[in-house]
Amino acid sequence: MQAVKMYTTAVCPYCIRAKLLLKARGVAQIEEIRIDLNPRERDLMLSSTGRRTVPQIFIGSTHVGGCDDLMALDGRGALMPLLQA
Repeated sequence: MQAVKMYTTAVCPYCIRAKLLLKARGVAQIEEIRIDLNPRERDLMLSSTGRRTVPQIFIGSTHVGGCDDLMALDGRGALMPLLQA
């Protein structure tokens, strides 16, 4: 299974939803990067994604986007193939 990295904050309901979906799809470990604790990580997230909102989700080297993007990917049936690539 591909490695999953997610930029998050402590009180983000979309982060929680994304983590729940990924766990339901068999992801056992998510590398969680808390941008509310480290402003430098926020800068890295912005430079690598061009987005300011959380979550920002990477599966392997693919930037999936946010929670809505992850849900749409799952709805199209493309999440599991990406996780298993």
